[in-house]
Amino acid sequence: MKIYPYALTLALSLVLTACSTNKNEQHALFYQGSKANVVKPDDLLANSHSPKNIIMVIADGMGPAYTTAYRLFNDNPDTEIIEPTIFDKTLVGLSSTQPASVSGFVTDSAAAATALSTGVKTYNGAIGVDVNKIPIQTVLEFAKLQGKKTGVVVTSQVNHATPASYLTHNESRHNYNAIADSYLDAGIKADVYLGGGWQYFLRDDRNLVSEFIDKGFQYIDDFSQLPTLTDNTPTLGLFANTGLPWSLDESNAFRLTAMSKAAIKQLENPQGYFLLIEASQIDWAGHSNDIASAMAEMNDLANTLQYLAKYVNSNPNTLVVLTADHSTGGFSIGANGTYAWHPEMLRTMQRSPRAIAKALSLQKLTLHNVSTLLNVNIDAQELSKLIDTKAEAQQALAAYNKLPVEARQNSEKTNVEGTLYVAINKLIDKRTNTGWTTGGHTGVDVPLHAFGKKSTEFTGLLDNTDIAKKLFMFLGKEP
Repeated sequence: MKIYPYALTLALSLVLTACSTNKNEQHALFYQGSKANVVKPDDLLANSHSPKNIIMVIADGMGPAYTTAYRLFNDNPDTEIIEPTIFDKTLVGLSSTQPASVSGFVTDSAAAATALSTGVKTYNGAIGVDVNKIPIQTVLEFAKLQGKKTGVVVTSQVNHATPASYLTHNESRHNYNAIADSYLDAGIKADVYLGGGWQYFLRDDRNLVSEFIDKGFQYIDDFSQLPTLTDNTPTLGLFANTGLPWSLDESNAFRLTAMSKAAIKQLENPQGYFLLIEASQIDWAGHSNDIASAMAEMNDLANTLQYLAKYVNSNPNTLVVLTADHSTGGFSIGANGTYAWHPEMLRTMQRSPRAIAKALSLQKLTLHNVSTLLNVNIDAQELSKLIDTKAEAQQALAAYNKLPVEARQNSEKTNVEGTLYVAINKLIDKRTNTGWTTGGHTGVDVPLHAFGKKSTEFTGLLDNTDIAKKLFMFLGKEP
């Protein structure tokens, strides 16, 4: 594994950016239709220049502030230095993220994942289709044609925007049932699916789990069953109704690591494999301006990368590429004109702010109760704000419930738990001096990390479509 010091990485980025080729010429490198130049597995393996195994990791929503914050969050306060993290050691460049021009400069997850999976820009909301809604072949689909095993591991539901953009084609990311159906109806594209999704796979109108079992898949629905999986057997594992619980609320905070290990064990074979891993909920924390959950999700991802680094050391014919699809929340380290950030509180939290809000919505707010749940002593002023917030939310809910049915249709129902969730996040933000500019995405370039075979191909500033094009090249697809 080749490690680049931070300063050298920045220098490489500047040099290679200046020397980059014309993006329009690069865009034309790969055919966008459904046909493919299929390479026999033996021919591919004979090419020693290509990695046998490709692991694509997407940290949804992870802009550059997240990796910097994680370094500070992860720092050992007993030492003078700030210790580098796995993100620092594997950083090789940056990736630009803008979607097709029809959607402007700020991408959503679907358009970004489609760019990363196909090498083609598209509109926000598109799943594996171009701006004309024509399906485009993905790197996962092409890898499958080459005789490789394929899989997806996510902390969202397995039919969410990012995994769907590697597995199928749909004009809208919101067609969750249709996307789930296509995992069977359009042909099975993967050998392993691990994530959430009961709601979409176990429906009144269709039981997709039974259909997968009929196709020879083994099915599990609890993390404790991961060690019991039969080797070399197609696997469907769904562990939640939609997305998984926050890392802070799981008995195993490293559930992404556990799923990744299990998936790789299933996928290993003489022809190699392509595996997509998504740390989905960094993005969800960013949307909620929830710094505590964001750092816990980053910790799960960092632990997964540590495992992958050890794996590559033992399996040097493997390439790992990590990037984000976009940055979420406009997260800033420091806020309100104060030159400081205090992550100490984040290191001691044992439950997510969402779980704390749920508990506090059902119990009396006291200094003891709130301090116990946050695992830090709050003061009387902080408690008073939470009490007032809860009372106002309860009053608004009571007023809503008194409205006639017709009037309710034009009014918004107050959610006490949700209101407390926002208030708790603001309390944590004030304690840590964390800032946010939005509840949505931003258009900044995102970090690009790579290690293993051919990882040097990803240095500098790359467009997100360039990443897919390089993976297609490694898989043997001709221009």
